[in-house]
Amino acid sequence: MKAIQVSEHGGPEVLRYTDVDAPQPSEEQLLIDVSFTGVNYIDTYFRSGTYPQEVPYIPGTEGSGRVVHDPKGEISEGTLVAFNEAVGTYAEQTVVNRNRVVAVPEGVAPEVAASMLLQGMTAHYLTEGVWHVDADTSLVVTAGAGGVGLILTQMAAAKGARIFSVVSTEEKAVLARAAGATEVFTYSDDLADRIKAANGGEGVDVVYDGVGKDTFDFALDVTRRRGMVCSFGSASGDVEPFEIQRLNRDGSLFLTRPKLGDYTATDDEFRLRAQAVARGVEDGTLSFRIHPPYALEDARQAHEDLQARKTTGSVVLRVG
Repeated sequence: MKAIQVSEHGGPEVLRYTDVDAPQPSEEQLLIDVSFTGVNYIDTYFRSGTYPQEVPYIPGTEGSGRVVHDPKGEISEGTLVAFNEAVGTYAEQTVVNRNRVVAVPEGVAPEVAASMLLQGMTAHYLTEGVWHVDADTSLVVTAGAGGVGLILTQMAAAKGARIFSVVSTEEKAVLARAAGATEVFTYSDDLADRIKAANGGEGVDVVYDGVGKDTFDFALDVTRRRGMVCSFGSASGDVEPFEIQRLNRDGSLFLTRPKLGDYTATDDEFRLRAQAVARGVEDGTLSFRIHPPYALEDARQAHEDLQARKTTGSVVLRVG
């Protein structure tokens, strides 16, 4: 089968379109023909070696497609499913643990289904687990026009929160406003002061920061006393080591560096978050913006554009 393979760590150029052996499912797995696979920033961390990953390997952990074979015979062939925590989804076929798939609701496009779980469940645990967002919450979301940023904004807006979205261009500002942001800002040296002024002169309750190194100081500065800084991504690089005493000086702040796996650690947690996202997509309360899909063989271009911040919303590869 055709797949993208990484044989050495490095930049997008190490993504090779090639032939590999098709995977074989265990009793607890499903074999799936991949229709679309999601491209996420975490894929670039594994590709570059920032996160440990043995080579060679096929990138990707989420997508949508049709069941080819269920060794237990419980799920019919041809069933359209969305999946997460798979292994090697930048490929024509993948295997997925049966407890990490959900049926795609009627009317949901497969390219939307391919990207809704990782980003949707991330936004869900950020707003329902890390901090329980409600109508009294004020928050900042960096990379506000990214895949997670737009979904998080929609979820928080539905609860009536005050959302200050930070983006890099006016084009992206339009998207953030459409998702429900209260106010949208572009990056600047006085960004923290501008947001505090818009929030009645006070820092916000929680900052959701998916950028990392370049925005960490800002995140600390814009958070209120005893507020939360949630550093959930590192698009600009990892946050550099700092003195923990700074959290004290900046107002007894809380700091967390969470990951999705710890908030879907049990099957019940996975089902709760996955079903909440699927219901939101089905009933129209969640809208996923899909960047024009890339072909599987153009995975390198997809990574280059993602890291250059040329994409908006969710990025997917068309496979089948």
